[in-house]
Amino acid sequence: MILVGTSGWQYDSWRARFYPRGLPARDWLAWYASRFPVVEVNNTFYRLPAEATFERWRDEMPAGFT
Repeated sequence: MILVGTSGWQYDSWRARFYPRGLPARDWLAWYASRFPVVEVNNTFYRLPAEATFERWRDEMPAGFT
């Protein structure tokens, strides 16, 4: 099986192009996950998010999201 996704989801240029107009940035990952099955967490290159952030991401994602 081949899974297709992108390297990250936090791009301002995607506002109103991919994300619905008015969708808060805090909801972008959940919206992304409703369209793609996988994403690269590329912000770890700049700094490692807090453990609670990883846990929140995990808890908000649909089953099978990678």
